Amino acid sequence: MEDSFKMPQLLLRCALGITFLVPVSDRMGVLGPIGTGNVEWGNWVNFINYTSTLMPFLDRPMVNLMGGIATIAEFVIGVLLIVGYKTKYAAVASCILTLLFILSMTVFVGIQQPINFGVFTACTASLLLSAIPNYKWSIDNLIKFKRA
Repeated sequence: MEDSFKMPQLLLRCALGITFLVPVSDRMGVLGPIGTGNVEWGNWVNFINYTSTLMPFLDRPMVNLMGGIATIAEFVIGVLLIVGYKTKYAAVASCILTLLFILSMTVFVGIQQPINFGVFTACTASLLLSAIPNYKWSIDNLIKFKRA
């Protein structure tokens, strides 16, 4: 039976990877200052200010740490998804991370924000990607091919 997920899994991996890498670029100031185009934060301080609204129970140093952990996780997940390495694990991690974002955003700022940011879509797409059996055009597939 032919693998009908070849192109969809590639596009889904790339879309999810970009979905993680663009916000990381935004909070690092790569996309420009706040108010420019579609820039949400524009710098680390604005991102941490927003993050503190999602974690009002934490003090500022802890929010900084959690924001850093989330940023590193988003960067690593984004890169892994795009290159297709440990794809199933990256997709599961993506699903868990976005589910945590959904819960935190919904509880502390309301349901509209995760909808506006497309977090429900990213969470569901991650879960779907984790269920795909073979990741053609990926490092995972290359490793599998070399072992065979």
